[in-house]
Amino acid sequence: MTEPTVTLRFTQGLLQAAERRGIELPPALSRRVPETGRTPLAVQDQLWQAYCDAVDDPLVGLQLGLGLQVGHLDLVGMLLMSCETLGEALDLLLEYHPIVGEGGDFALRHAGGNCLLIYQPHYQTCRRQRVEAVLACVLNLARWVSGGEFAVRCLQFTSAAAAPMADYQRMLSASLQFDAPEDALVFDPALVATPLIQANTEIRDQLKKLADKLLQDMERGEYSMAVQRMLRQQPQWGKERVAEALGMSGRHLVRKLQHEGVTFKLLRSSLLQKMAEERLQRGEPVSGIAEELGFSDESAFAKAFKRWSGQTPSQYREQ
Repeated sequence: MTEPTVTLRFTQGLLQAAERRGIELPPALSRRVPETGRTPLAVQDQLWQAYCDAVDDPLVGLQLGLGLQVGHLDLVGMLLMSCETLGEALDLLLEYHPIVGEGGDFALRHAGGNCLLIYQPHYQTCRRQRVEAVLACVLNLARWVSGGEFAVRCLQFTSAAAAPMADYQRMLSASLQFDAPEDALVFDPALVATPLIQANTEIRDQLKKLADKLLQDMERGEYSMAVQRMLRQQPQWGKERVAEALGMSGRHLVRKLQHEGVTFKLLRSSLLQKMAEERLQRGEPVSGIAEELGFSDESAFAKAFKRWSGQTPSQYREQ
C-alpha cells in the first residue's frame, strides 16, 4: 500500500468550511493540496492543524462534521445512500471507508444489547476535533438516509468534553459519554433493518463495481510504499542503492514504479520534504536536518526546500 491518503472531496469540505469562516490558510500549505487525485494524509493533518488554530471554538470539529454533505464522502456517500437498509449501509461502510480516508478504521460490534459502530483513528494531529467530526458526520448521514428513523442511544468519545455538555447536546441531540473506552455510535441492533429512503439496488450495484475498482487502484502501490519505507530509514540513498536493497536492478525498480504511476525522483523528493517539515516543526536545527537527509550542506538543503515549498526553512518554521 502507498502512503495513506484522503479523498480530495473530503479535503474540499475542510477548505470550504475555512472559506465560510473567512479563514485564509497558509499559501504554502494550500499549494500542497492536489488539484486531482487524492490528498496525502500528512497534508490533511496540516490543514486540520491550521484550521483548528485559526478557529477559536472547541467544537469546531462537530460543526464541520455536521456541515459535511454526501458528496464530500465521494463515491462512498452515494453508495451508502442507495442501500436498501441501514444494516447494508453499515456493512458497506466497513468495506469501503478507505476510499473516503485512510486515517482511521470502522468496526461493528454487538455488546450488552447494543450495537456499536466504532471508529479507530490512526492520526494524532487534532485527534479530538477530527474524531468528533467523523462521528457527527456519520450520525447526520444515518439520520438523513433513514428519513429521521435512526436514533443513537449514546455517542461515546475517548476524549474529555471540550465544552459544556449542553453545547454538545444542542448540536447533536443525543446522549453523550466522555472518557469512554472507545469512540463509537451506540444504537439499538433492531435499527439495522431500517429501510433507507433513497434505496436503489441498480444504482447500488453499479456504484459497488466502481468502488471495487477504486479500492484496487488504491492498493496498487506495493513498490512505492517499499521505497518510501526504505528512504525513511536511509534518506540519503539513491535509486540504485534502494533497488539493490529490494533485490532488483535500478532499471527494474524504475519499471515497477512506472507501473504504479510514480517515479523514484518524485517519491524521494516528496518524502524528503515531508521529513524536513516534520523536523522543522519540532524545532530541530537546519544543519542537523540537512545532514540527516543526505545534503552536502545547509545551503543545498535550503535551496531544495525552497524548491519544494516555495519558502526557506526559516520562513516555514516561522509560519
